[in-house]
Amino acid sequence: MRTHARVVVIGGGVVGVSTLYHLTKKGWRDVVLLERSELTAGSTWHAAGLLPLFNMSYTVGQLHKYSVDLYKRLPAETGQDVSFHVTGNLRLATCAARMDEYQKYCGTANTIGVPYQIISAQEVRELWPLVNLGDGAGTASIVGALYHPDDGHIAPADLTMALRKGARAGGADIYEHTEVTAARRTSSGEWLLTTNQGEIIAEHVVCATGNYARQTGRLFGIDVPAIPVEHQYIVYDESPELKSYRAKGGRELAVLREPDQSYYLREERMGWILGPYEPGAPARFADGVPDWFGRSLFEADLDRLLPHVEAAVRRVPALEHCGIKDIINGPISYTPDGSPLIGPAWSVANLWLNEGHSFGITAAGGSGWQLAEWIVEREPGIDMLAVDPRRFGAYASKRYVVQKNEETYRSVFTIHFPDEERADARPAKTSPVYDKLDRLGAVWGQRYGWERANWFAPAGVARQDEWSFRRSNYFTHVGNECRLMRERVGVIDLTPFTKHEVKGPGAEAWLESLVANKVPTKTGRIALCHALTQRGGIRSEFTITKLADEHFYVVSAGAAERYDSDYLLRSLPQDARVTLKNITTSRGCFVLAGPRSREVLAKLTDVPLDNAAFPWLTGRIAEIGLAPEVFALRVNFVGALGWELHFPIEYAHHLFDAVFTAGKEFGIGMVGMRAMESLRMEKSYRMWGTDLTTDYTPFEAGLERFVRMNKGPFIGRAALEKQLSQGVPHRFVTLEVHDVADADPLGNEPLFDKHGGIVGRATSGYYGHVLQKSLAIGYLQSAAAAPGSELSIEILGQRRRATLLVDSPFDPENHTLRA
Repeated sequence: MRTHARVVVIGGGVVGVSTLYHLTKKGWRDVVLLERSELTAGSTWHAAGLLPLFNMSYTVGQLHKYSVDLYKRLPAETGQDVSFHVTGNLRLATCAARMDEYQKYCGTANTIGVPYQIISAQEVRELWPLVNLGDGAGTASIVGALYHPDDGHIAPADLTMALRKGARAGGADIYEHTEVTAARRTSSGEWLLTTNQGEIIAEHVVCATGNYARQTGRLFGIDVPAIPVEHQYIVYDESPELKSYRAKGGRELAVLREPDQSYYLREERMGWILGPYEPGAPARFADGVPDWFGRSLFEADLDRLLPHVEAAVRRVPALEHCGIKDIINGPISYTPDGSPLIGPAWSVANLWLNEGHSFGITAAGGSGWQLAEWIVEREPGIDMLAVDPRRFGAYASKRYVVQKNEETYRSVFTIHFPDEERADARPAKTSPVYDKLDRLGAVWGQRYGWERANWFAPAGVARQDEWSFRRSNYFTHVGNECRLMRERVGVIDLTPFTKHEVKGPGAEAWLESLVANKVPTKTGRIALCHALTQRGGIRSEFTITKLADEHFYVVSAGAAERYDSDYLLRSLPQDARVTLKNITTSRGCFVLAGPRSREVLAKLTDVPLDNAAFPWLTGRIAEIGLAPEVFALRVNFVGALGWELHFPIEYAHHLFDAVFTAGKEFGIGMVGMRAMESLRMEKSYRMWGTDLTTDYTPFEAGLERFVRMNKGPFIGRAALEKQLSQGVPHRFVTLEVHDVADADPLGNEPLFDKHGGIVGRATSGYYGHVLQKSLAIGYLQSAAAAPGSELSIEILGQRRRATLLVDSPFDPENHTLRA
């Protein structure tokens, strides 16, 4: 075995071997893979080999598309057949909401170039002659379907061997029966891995260990939020009806999915494979895979599958005449949100994760492609936030992951509504005033583990969402909250904000090197700042306030806590001239905003609040009520006169009560996250992680005013200079969508020019309740963003006329903010 490598990949499943293969494709030959047993010995060997292109995530959709394209060309490159059956994939729908889901997905498919067809029930029969279309009584009637002509199924072991052959041709070495038993840092900062075959030193380590993710993570001091769940599928004997169909010249049938009954079905050697996603499937190996398990399977549990088997028999009567040959029950790795963990580990340099793949065969190619890009080029080629391991925090404990993974497994085929909020392992992480908001009628959602009030149900109104791709039961109530904040005064609990304190004689210079804007130099000033990638994309957004000399307060999105904290820690100078402290859970935050907010706050503080003493984009350390040391910042995300009050967390109850007592005469009320979404859309405010991503630069995002090209070096400056010289390819736009009845844009909708060509995509959308307009924001090719351009947007399969609006259509001159 080699004693040194630039990269060591741990894990010889299809994901690990794909990572190795793609590293060689990037020109790195000094790479090694270590497998504790044999290649494919984890979950790869018993996987059903499906390649579903369907995914609502813009990022994951791109990874899956790359994989399918790669697998088609691998045999010619390596000489190794992968047994790719391009049968197509047919997803049935038996209700209107399911068809809405498919139509919403088609927007994502259009923007990433995945071919699809929406077809009728009769066309389903033509593609799949053995299907029962249903009578609406014993068997639900098929109302339509989504057809992917390009996907199908593949032999996972053959695919792995083809990737192995390609990796070896590129210079990689693979060592089987080589178990990593320990890892430590050397004095040079490299990794020293101890194995049962000796030691090896590596600059980078990639963990792609599937079922072993948690115990591998422990070797490096991290708690990986990936735990396997049992997945069963049934292998049937030959089907007489299928044999007859094929004997008459019928082509291999498309992989069939009936999501409303939670199963998939495909051909296998003139028989069938039926795979349900059933309730009650348990998570396994939360404390690690026992030594005895190896290449084993679990005992079958047919009783758990019976409701799905019966549903499949009703839909495909040919199944009734087949005997069961085998039931495969094996572990498949899951994460709490169902997406994999691809990218850098947190708090540990040069450790990378490619774990948590519940659809590992489909994602292996794409995950290896982007992880290799990330390692070699120091950043990925596409926005990877949706799969970045740092999207989870310490709240993703073992018990949390067990509960959420079991929920995620049984929800694989549920309709993924945009307003869906899953209930398991909640509530757990709450603001101190959670109970107060609950009594006020909060209807809860969750982000980064935090409970957040999405909207408030008035007395007599049911406190529940009716999830939909269309306007739903909360539409009117959200509108009332928007008007409350625009016309009177409202409060939003934004305690989940990520908050850091930066201190020291080197603090200002260090922050300057990280962001494109000028960091505040005067005490009390606030600046909106963006940390960029080397390619100029937007990786983070920070609101930076100078509280005192050598003392800065840095606020970012609540969901970015580990993501931003890890970035700041990695960038921190080693000379002790700068100290960084994460104070997210030490301070709460209430947004007090609206035209009467100054009058409310004036009753609680002696600090002058007039424009001369306390102008927009400034901050003060103030006493508010009985709460000392409150960071009062005149800034907010709703575009109204108001303040963010960042207070010592122990004063949450007092400050909340004091604000509401002071505001009673002005009609104060609570405002939820959905109203904030509507209000920020009316101001064209870009949301980090949705509208602001590494795919776009600040110039493309229309944020030129927050870039100071002449201030000195900062990360991404060279890329911005190059873009300016070559021309900015995209422009950020705000659109009004016309002729909307009950379905507003939600994001990931394609934008078309008058000739029907795709010229951009909406990144967000919502109804502007105060403007009474259906709004979308997103990016257009620069040539298509000219005033007067004729555009349309596709919403749930319908093209709607869209017109360009001025940036910030509500109060474009910011008179309200400066009032």
